[in-house]
Amino acid sequence: MATEVIVAVAPFDNRSDFRVVNDFARQTGWLHGFFTFFATYGIGLFVVLLLAGWWRSRRDNSSMTLARLLWAPLAALLAVAINQPIVAAVHEKRPFVALPHVLTLIHHAANPGFPSDHATACGALGVGLILASRRAGWLAALVALLVAFSRVYVGVHYPGDVLAGLALGAAVTLIGLRPATWLLRRFTDALGRSRLAPLVRAEPAEATPTGVAETAGAHRR
Repeated sequence: MATEVIVAVAPFDNRSDFRVVNDFARQTGWLHGFFTFFATYGIGLFVVLLLAGWWRSRRDNSSMTLARLLWAPLAALLAVAINQPIVAAVHEKRPFVALPHVLTLIHHAANPGFPSDHATACGALGVGLILASRRAGWLAALVALLVAFSRVYVGVHYPGDVLAGLALGAAVTLIGLRPATWLLRRFTDALGRSRLAPLVRAEPAEATPTGVAETAGAHRR
């Protein structure tokens, strides 16, 4: 019942739009490997982006950037946790269960699929990275969209599943941004005063003893 209500109020025909993507997948065998990779492993690319962002924030000694980078994966975990009761309540059958003759490119359990956990995590991570670093953030947004679309392409989600997931993940990141950043900045500041300081900031370069160098040069002359 809940699924029918959601489909009725959605500004698109979820099943018809899924069929369009599924038919596209049938006609583009040369893209199967690309989208199968993103559907299965694409979310792991966020680890690379987070590590790159951490290295840059450490080099720049930016506690704000580091706090937002830390919030991104925490927000993703929180968003996926919030998503679980929604998935259970809606209990939407996946397209390869509900529809005949669906092309599926990956093996997946026949558990409920609305909203998509993958898209929820990607929405949270993508928005978190945009807030932390625009350069890395827009790349993260592209990865998030590719992962979301790939989940439809390989036949395990409807378009509405991934759109709802992206929206939920983004909302959790934005709503929790201020309190999380406030707490995480204090956490990183405390680390910066401890023996773990190299994890949050690069060690400042030692000052060059110019006076000594000049004196030594004078003696050599």
